[in-house]
Amino acid sequence: MNKFQKAISLIDEINAQDPTKEIFEGKEYAKELLYSMRMTDKLAHFEPDCSEAMMLAVRAQHIARWKIPRSEYPMDRVGYLKWREELKKMHADMAAEILQEAGYDEETIERTKFLIRKKQLKTDPDTQTMEDVICLVFLEYYFEEFAAKHENEKVIDILQKTWAKMSEKGHRAALQLPLSPSSLELVKEAIT
Repeated sequence: MNKFQKAISLIDEINAQDPTKEIFEGKEYAKELLYSMRMTDKLAHFEPDCSEAMMLAVRAQHIARWKIPRSEYPMDRVGYLKWREELKKMHADMAAEILQEAGYDEETIERTKFLIRKKQLKTDPDTQTMEDVICLVFLEYYFEEFAAKHENEKVIDILQKTWAKMSEKGHRAALQLPLSPSSLELVKEAIT
């Protein structure tokens, strides 16, 4: 097993411990393991010639996410942003430990952490690719359920914020996703 395979295996081992389960295509998965697999798959289609650091960052982006529950922070925008920052730091630190154990050099470890923390969005091409992949996975796999729980006004607001974070390439890919007619309608309403 090479260091990349070892790192992916270690990330998956941790994500497989997620107590929240999700059924997909008749099979039960640990929620964050399924999410990381979707991220990897989406990256492979969206940016097949990306760096190894990018592949590692995408796989570890939500590593052990359940360990810092949203409910431990105030249920307002400030609480949400603080929770997100704490998560990014934890994900980056955990990924760094795994990459070290797998035998990666400091440069790859630092680059992977940088990408997980989503530093320099809009100016760093890899960070932008990471954000595009995150948004595409959200739209394809999680948007439908999110939209069903919220008023259209809030859904459109979230879609507009998501769209603003994406590149033109991301926008084109998003419009090619296999969305339901109602989801596609909401996306079109949000972006016009």
